[in-house]
Amino acid sequence: MSNEIDYGKLTKKIVFTDNDHRQAKLIIKLRQDGLSQSAFFRHIITAYLEEDNRILSYIDEVKPQSKKHKIKTDKLRNAGTQRAQDLGLSDQQVVDIFDVIAKEHPDL
Repeated sequence: MSNEIDYGKLTKKIVFTDNDHRQAKLIIKLRQDGLSQSAFFRHIITAYLEEDNRILSYIDEVKPQSKKHKIKTDKLRNAGTQRAQDLGLSDQQVVDIFDVIAKEHPDL
């Protein structure tokens, strides 16, 4: 899922607090799905960092922003997705195009 450069030590902790009930529900749900907490959070973080559209759509729903900005964001995302589909491009091909542009024009 990731082409991430593997460097540094695996010593960083990402910690937050929640209540007992939600933590117990999370553990039960993760066991049902056969995932550990660390694997779950690593997958979610990877999807977010790699701008997986499934995660970005959810983030757009929950992040604080004005209705006007949310509508504009949705329109732009849908227009971009539609254009990529019209051109017959996969999500990976679109990412590759942006990578090429970034390499050729690092000041953008």
